[in-house]
Amino acid sequence: MPIVIKHMKKYISRLLALVLVAAITLVGCGGSPSGMLTGTYSKDTLVVVDSLRTAILLPEDAPEKLEAQGQAKELINEFIARYRRDTAVTTLSSFTTMRTALNALAGHYSSYPNRPIPDKLKERLEQEFKQVETAVSRGA
Repeated sequence: MPIVIKHMKKYISRLLALVLVAAITLVGCGGSPSGMLTGTYSKDTLVVVDSLRTAILLPEDAPEKLEAQGQAKELINEFIARYRRDTAVTTLSSFTTMRTALNALAGHYSSYPNRPIPDKLKERLEQEFKQVETAVSRGA
């Protein structure tokens, strides 16, 4: 029984530390976890694409890989939360393509957090990112 309590204390203290870091981040960034999205759909879409490309293309042994993946997860969540109910955006082809790419990447990160992204998925994501960039530049 004492071992269980010892482990619970360790996890509770970690949880409290994470909550504290999250609170500081939210207050320091004006309520936005990553602080990178502006509220302008076209700019935000391009920021997310660039950030995700960086996270995907980093070598597996790069020291900043985990940080880039964590930031990518935050951006995915923030982007979808911000724009999924915006009817002016949800009908755009760039948004539907972007949502498809984000769902694929988020699915990989949640199902296989310790595995590298397969080359086939990387190719598909790059193709979708190019489609999104083209559509955003056209205003669609």
